[in-house]
Amino acid sequence: MCGITGKIYFSNNIVSRQDILTMNDKIIYRGPDDGGVYISPDRKVGLGHRRLSVIDLSSFGHQPMSYLKRYQIVFNGEIYNFKEKKIELQKEGYSFRSKSDTEVILALYDKYKEKCLEHLRGMFSLVIYDEKENTIFCARDRVGKKPFKYYLDENVFIFASELKAILTQKEYKKELDYVAIHHYLTLQYIPAPLTGFKNIKKLEPAHYLKINLDTKEIKKERYWKLDYSQKLYLSENEWKKRILEKLEESVKLRMISDVPLGAFLSGGIDSSAIVAMMSKLSSKPIKTFSVGFKENKYNELPYARIIANKFKTDHVEFIVEPNAIEILPMLVRQFEEPFADSSALPTYYVSKMTRGYVTVALNGDGGDENFGGYGSFSVFKFSLKYEKIKILNNLLILPLIKVVSNLFKKDIFDKIFRFSRSIDLDYKERYTDYTQYFPNDQKFSIYTGKFKREIGKNNNTYKIMAGKFEESMAKNKMDQLFYQHFNTYLPNDLMAKVDMSSMLVSLESRSPFLDNEFIELCAKIPANLKIKGFNSKKYILKKSLEGLVPKEILYRKKMGFCLPIDNWFRKDLKQYIFDKLLNGKIIKSELFKKDVIKNMLEEHCNTKINHSFKIWSLLTLELWFEEYFNK
Repeated sequence: MCGITGKIYFSNNIVSRQDILTMNDKIIYRGPDDGGVYISPDRKVGLGHRRLSVIDLSSFGHQPMSYLKRYQIVFNGEIYNFKEKKIELQKEGYSFRSKSDTEVILALYDKYKEKCLEHLRGMFSLVIYDEKENTIFCARDRVGKKPFKYYLDENVFIFASELKAILTQKEYKKELDYVAIHHYLTLQYIPAPLTGFKNIKKLEPAHYLKINLDTKEIKKERYWKLDYSQKLYLSENEWKKRILEKLEESVKLRMISDVPLGAFLSGGIDSSAIVAMMSKLSSKPIKTFSVGFKENKYNELPYARIIANKFKTDHVEFIVEPNAIEILPMLVRQFEEPFADSSALPTYYVSKMTRGYVTVALNGDGGDENFGGYGSFSVFKFSLKYEKIKILNNLLILPLIKVVSNLFKKDIFDKIFRFSRSIDLDYKERYTDYTQYFPNDQKFSIYTGKFKREIGKNNNTYKIMAGKFEESMAKNKMDQLFYQHFNTYLPNDLMAKVDMSSMLVSLESRSPFLDNEFIELCAKIPANLKIKGFNSKKYILKKSLEGLVPKEILYRKKMGFCLPIDNWFRKDLKQYIFDKLLNGKIIKSELFKKDVIKNMLEEHCNTKINHSFKIWSLLTLELWFEEYFNK
């Protein structure tokens, strides 16, 4: 696991070694074990690398790595099937001097060019410079586990694992992207290719970018797409068998390491399944790591202990308390884009604790995406039936719920009102409407005239999300939703959260549920086996795991990995949020209206309506402004 950087000139300028070293130093925590720089003979191409040694700890794994006196590569990630591919390539005459997966990628590129990506099973962002053809080839893995950000104009192409490295370069003039902020307030993250910085972009998952330095031709293409149209109609028993076999294979591949490894354990279904599989495959006790809270409503530690005891793991725990928010400015700096998923904080803590014992940790990410585990998925399925009484809803139920919501000021009535209101929308926009942080009307109520002018007419977040439903080409509406989640929330929120938190402490995180062969298998499962009825979430996964994971874990209510911020903002952190949000940079810069935000804070603290997610999104945005736009 590593960090990559680079700078390529199209003009008469030349790349300096110091520029690459400066970018490398900005992300040194991604690869504290080794670093390297390559400058092309004509000094138009500079590549940089920071290395975290996990496989092939020798100096032969050093990057930038050359091959056949023609190719240079910088690579971040792990390729789990590289040994198998290496054998195939050796039979065709290719030779290797290292034991690393990086050299195998270069041989595959020599043989297949862009189609080499079809042969890679793993997580990656990479750049290959072909000295002979004078081309730059950049690619990102299928689900977006590893980041790739870049700046491109007519004179220069600058890339890095993290955009904070790009900010060090004189060619980029920092500028706020107002449209990205507008989308952020709806989604809690910035959707790709936007980043929050104008003209710095994220390469989308499953895409590659190829640049011909002679002709300046730039080609960006998608090389993979999850297909929900090819269903397999098997018996439940056959599905259970296939799911377990492929999951075990995926876990086994991710246990290959030349350094110590362990697992995150939340006590939920997915992480418990991974720990169970690891224990089955290991002759030694698995090291497991959990975080919890004093508030019982949010604390999953008792469930994590059940799994730790059952599989006799070497278990470590940590309690997150309200004063933990003191590290939030540091996390905001690390995440570098506006990011409002509060679980980033416990994710950082569990990563930091884990890194004290191991270098690699497996996790349960992707289980909910593959098997329909989010409560919002069940609500969407219910809405498809409920929309049949749309007229009754609009004439009677919605007005009644609105009155009750305004009268009693309780969060449950507010949620019911949001759902009832969303029924009038097309189903492709409905999911975004009732899951969003800030409803459109509330967003525009906090915007100043200045902010509204900046975003102009290019401001429909709903259309971006609805476009993913249409892009899926799936017939089943639930499958369309699964596809949308895989291409929006998963890479832009979940994957970003885990990568940025774990790499900050030089920890490699691996996700067996997101193995491309596993998710391709899951896409073939009929949607009604994932959510049976309206609320039996992850049905076929739970059935598959019976006998392996205790039923008290499989069939307990989902808690989610989030902070108790609703209580913190009403008590311990009340004064903090009032000071930050009413006297901070976003108010002084005349972007948002102070009185509207004040009313929201007071309503949260004085009623039972829960605005904690909106407050958190404003707080992290404020801290982001302070960090990156303070001058």
